[in-house]
Amino acid sequence: NSDIKELVSGMKKKMKESNGVGLAANQVGIDMQIFVIEPKLAEEFKVPDAYINPEVTDYSRDLGVMEEGCLSLPDQWMDIKRSKKIQIKALDMDGKKVKFKAKGFLARVLQHEYDHLRGILIRDRAEK
Repeated sequence: NSDIKELVSGMKKKMKESNGVGLAANQVGIDMQIFVIEPKLAEEFKVPDAYINPEVTDYSRDLGVMEEGCLSLPDQWMDIKRSKKIQIKALDMDGKKVKFKAKGFLARVLQHEYDHLRGILIRDRAEK
């Protein structure tokens, strides 16, 4: 629907202005299960750049640690442990079901944004 397309377009613009690689709707005060990722990243892996009602359905036991930042916590960088591979399902902008496996940096970005929708920030996951 056009409201969602407008919201997603605005979120992508805000993400770009902030030099982010992802942005969740609740980071811009919208209580919806939607996030966007950087279009070039999406293109590189041939995946959507907008996710509606996403759900990570599988996490690998193989974990990796990488420094992450967050637009909600400016100038804070933390080492975050995440699954190296995940499986995610969602609806794309056309309302089509998408389901795929992601690994590496893409998997990390998707997990980070999915966490936002569940009220989890990197400081909640940071190694104590």
